[in-house]
Amino acid sequence: MGVLRLCSLLPYPMVVMLGSGVGGLYYALSAKRRRIARTNIALCFPEWSAQERQVCLRRHFHHWGRASLSVGIAWWGSPARLKRLVRFRGREHYDQALAQGRRVMLLAPHFVGLEMAGALLSMERHMVSMYKGPKNALFDWAMRRARARFDLIMIERSTGIRSILRFMQTGRPFYYLPDQDPGEASFEFVPFFGVPTATITAMSRIADMAKAVVIPCFIRQLPAGQGYEISFKPVMEGFPSGDLMHDVTRMNAEIEKGVREMPEQYMWTYKRFKTRPENAQCLYARRKTP
Repeated sequence: MGVLRLCSLLPYPMVVMLGSGVGGLYYALSAKRRRIARTNIALCFPEWSAQERQVCLRRHFHHWGRASLSVGIAWWGSPARLKRLVRFRGREHYDQALAQGRRVMLLAPHFVGLEMAGALLSMERHMVSMYKGPKNALFDWAMRRARARFDLIMIERSTGIRSILRFMQTGRPFYYLPDQDPGEASFEFVPFFGVPTATITAMSRIADMAKAVVIPCFIRQLPAGQGYEISFKPVMEGFPSGDLMHDVTRMNAEIEKGVREMPEQYMWTYKRFKTRPENAQCLYARRKTP
């Protein structure tokens, strides 16, 4: 925690430089996360050569390191500093929906810069989000405290969706990160990069119950220490459709499009394909050497 607090005081180019080093060190030392990320990239980009996958893998860890140290800025940086570091693209889609009085869900996949996006967006307009608490109680406390400084309401995933709906009724956009292993949540197996993937179905149900529009929202880490760019895509017209499987498949397709735009910045170190269809082989099993 002290390191993150220190990084909030450093010039951003220095944070980027240190973060690249941290990411490179993590790549070298964490065989487990390296193996998970390599497996995910191979599953999602089978058309790539081994060299292309390795380049993406190495770049991912560097982006991860930069974003990890930037969390200190997201949590403790001044509003003025956050605004200087983040720019927008396609913001008219978001602004128009809010101006029309629509309830809004932001489909925000797990890119490395998601903490920066959450801070900037909640600073500009109070939001609600859902999360699964980390095992480290101290980190969980610090994270909730930091996110709450801009009145971002955090709802524990196990609580259910009623609290989310209640806050959405007050006009708060819902900042939603659905691309994670479902655990005990309701899910369906639908394709993600052609792989049958256990996918949480809540986005379709929440959008239907809240009468909300869904806007994909991606954050990109810019090169050369330029900061970040939050990109809003057009409203997902006709969503929800009334066909749950169609909606969940469409949601994954939208996330996939975002990943293809910046594959090295997706959270590959996470076991996205952990839950498997019945009798299917575990994709993350450590290979035994003869």
